[in-house]
Parts: sequence; C-alpha cells; structure tokens
Amino acid sequence: MMTASEQQTEVRGRGKRDMRMGTVVSDKGDKTIRVRFDFMVKHAKYGKYFRRSTILATHDEKNEAKTGDLVEVVACRRMSKTKCWRLMRVIERRGMEESTAG
Repeated sequence: MMTASEQQTEVRGRGKRDMRMGTVVSDKGDKTIRVRFDFMVKHAKYGKYFRRSTILATHDEKNEAKTGDLVEVVACRRMSKTKCWRLMRVIERRGMEESTAG
C-alpha cells in the first residue's frame, strides 16, 4: 500500500517525454544548437516515400555539442520563442575538425 507522499509524486510525474535523435548543423549560439531531424513521408495519393527534414533550436547548457555530432534531444518547457528542446546527450562525436592552420 502506498503512502500519501508516494501517491502525490506518482501523480506529479512528468510522463513520457518526446525524444529524438538528430545531427547538429550549427553551434554558433551561446547555449543553443540547431539540430536537423530527417524523416520519411509517404505521399497520400501516390504512395511514394520522400525525405523531409526539420531544424529545431535546442538548449545546450554546457556548450558540449559541436557541428556534425549525433545527439539525442528531449522536449521541455519553452525557453524562448523558438527553443523548446533540450540536449539530453551526445551519442557520437562526428564533429568537423577545426583546422588550426594560420
């Protein structure tokens, strides 16, 4: 049998959050990255599949993701006009190597 505090925490749980994987296309902003998600869409009439993508502004608190990295992001509260996703983790470091020639 659950106590009253356990029941309250269960009710207040966040539930399942929307999570996606994508590629970082820009890391120029401070604490903000732009992540591209690719997906396939089936044409309603002809049945042909074609590629679509969307770019979402994502909050990166520690500025750890770099351009080209494969990342996992999770939906969160709105942080600005365009930002309502938060970086969960960097799955794979595929960042473009910056040349130090100069």
